[in-house]
Amino acid sequence: MRPPSELVRTSSARVACDGATDIPGGAALGHPRVWLQIDEHGYVDCGYCDRRFVLIGGPADGVDHSKLPDIPDGASPQ
Repeated sequence: MRPPSELVRTSSARVACDGATDIPGGAALGHPRVWLQIDEHGYVDCGYCDRRFVLIGGPADGVDHSKLPDIPDGASPQ
């Protein structure tokens, strides 16, 4: 396994991803906004851009993410 392309730590178990949040004026460069739910694993991966969202203080916070499987479940279009 390889580490996720980008790791985003969050304090919320429900997050939105559009793939372009950090690109100024880059909405056209992203993907449709999806809502992701972090489950008991403490993280979830966006099925579009492979960003991994990690719950701060959760079981996956501070671990080696290259050894964790992808968890894309929970993606739902807005």
